[in-house]
Amino acid sequence: MELKKLEQSYSIRSYECDKNGQLRLITLMNIFQDMADTHANLMGLGYDFCKERGLAWVGSNYKIQIERMPKWHETITVYTWPCIEKKLGAVRDFEIKDALGNTIIRAASQWILINFAKKRPVALREHLPQYQILEERAIDEDFIKIEDVEEITDENVFNVRFDDIDLNKHVNNALYLLWASETVDNAFRETHLPQEVEIAFKKEGLFGEKVKVETQTSSTISRHSIKSMTDNRELAKVQIKWTSL
Repeated sequence: MELKKLEQSYSIRSYECDKNGQLRLITLMNIFQDMADTHANLMGLGYDFCKERGLAWVGSNYKIQIERMPKWHETITVYTWPCIEKKLGAVRDFEIKDALGNTIIRAASQWILINFAKKRPVALREHLPQYQILEERAIDEDFIKIEDVEEITDENVFNVRFDDIDLNKHVNNALYLLWASETVDNAFRETHLPQEVEIAFKKEGLFGEKVKVETQTSSTISRHSIKSMTDNRELAKVQIKWTSL
């Protein structure tokens, strides 16, 4: 079967928006996950297929570039496709357009194929020989190495709730960006919007843990180290570039 981009329309609902009527960051991440899951299923490589073979797709990186966030009542069209094959995983890109066909968000995501029981990466081509890609990019850039938080300007603690856990039995990836943005000073958030986001997922977060977010905000860049307070392991790093309203 010839591989094609997955295209799907979304109408933005009130409960998906923040107090200013713009799409929440966590909802944007959930849309990306929904599109990736749907397309993987259509490709015959989705959750059920992988589970039967003791495999799982695990997100390792996201890069998101935001021209503007969609608003309440707006209808957007989301596109996704696998664009790069790697030895142990793959890169999947996303593009979001408004009703006039203008691209308002671009994103790239990196996924690792693992042996679920051993929690170890496995060779993509060896386990999924039918994997296909489209050699087109939404973002023609590599994922950056996010620098460490050196001076903590803000800090917050979150409890990992029952509803934060996904089908793979760990914290859903969308939560890390939410936790990071929630730890930025409120006064700063009132006058700034996210423009670029980088996320590097490191370790699994588990139900019942307390998670500490250490944040360093300097000018228009915030960096975040998200750690389990159980054993201080780093779960994720996030960097957000903000733009003034």
